[in-house]
Amino acid sequence: MSADTTQLFLSTARKSLLDEHWPRLRECVCTLTDEQVWWRPNQASNSIGNLLLHLNGNVGQWIVATFNRTEDARNRPSEFAERGPAPVAGLLARLGSTVEEAGAVLGRLSEADLQASYQIQGYTVTGLYAVFHCVEHFASHYGQIAYITKELQNRDLGFFRNLDNTGRAK
Repeated sequence: MSADTTQLFLSTARKSLLDEHWPRLRECVCTLTDEQVWWRPNQASNSIGNLLLHLNGNVGQWIVATFNRTEDARNRPSEFAERGPAPVAGLLARLGSTVEEAGAVLGRLSEADLQASYQIQGYTVTGLYAVFHCVEHFASHYGQIAYITKELQNRDLGFFRNLDNTGRAK
């Protein structure tokens, strides 16, 4: 991988996480009540509150702790066990802080960081895989949150109204 490709990958990952998925997720959640954030259609499904806790744990583990080489104190089962009603503002503030920290990490990574091997959740992965996994994982759960928001509010979220057919702003 060339230095240019490394920087293109990292800037794309950072842009996707910080400038696309996170703001849209935050906008969805900010339109909901605490009760709606903790609503679940059935016991086999997660609430938005659980997904916020889970995303915070995932980004913190896969990007922040991994590349900062700090202790991973994540308690993944507790992310799904929580039933609320933890205040939405606190959940968003915590996730926002973690996403910003991940953005700073992505802004300083090198080709060597992406090629190195890391142990995450019992898996041996490259740094490139860790970044890719984290961004795609965030996007997946953002999609669930957008869907739940649409379901609860019966409305178009309007995130793509001002884009042309190439995905760029009109």
